[in-house]
Amino acid sequence: MIVWLNGTHGAGKTTTSVLVQRLIPDSRVFDAEKVGEALMDITPGLPATDNFQHWPPWRHLVVETARRVLDYTGGTLVMPMTVLVEQYWREISGGLARHAIPVRHFVLHADQDTLRRRIEREHPVPSPFRLKYLEPYAEAARTWLHAEAEVVDTTHLTPAQAARQIVLRATGCGSGVVVARTEDCY
Repeated sequence: MIVWLNGTHGAGKTTTSVLVQRLIPDSRVFDAEKVGEALMDITPGLPATDNFQHWPPWRHLVVETARRVLDYTGGTLVMPMTVLVEQYWREISGGLARHAIPVRHFVLHADQDTLRRRIEREHPVPSPFRLKYLEPYAEAARTWLHAEAEVVDTTHLTPAQAARQIVLRATGCGSGVVVARTEDCY
């Protein structure tokens, strides 16, 4: 299974993914951004873009890498990755479905003011790169993203609370803590 944590910068994806991984035995965090970083290292470079997700190979390689890792290790992949373009999400989720890999898609959401404060607190000099995704996230949330995922509002949650909610929803464990299998909770 894949537990995909979507949402924009400042929503808590990276921190929450580590906590989710700790709560689900036999799980691993796979940050699909690393696939994009590998593509950015190709020389001479691929066609210029402001976002590696625009390169079709990124989307295919995310699917193929996730599939191969799951084939090799089994278990669960926890994937923190923002995907705000509906077509790209459909390519990724469709590719995973073709390989019969179940995906639990969560969006970590917070209001715009909270996201802005978190981004500014995380980086002493506000990151224009991170801030420029606030409006595209809001648009995706309004038009398709929240309908395609389970929304976890992190505005007033700690990352540990968000992680427990995600594990509860993904595994059915009432406490949000899995012991060995989905049926084994405490």
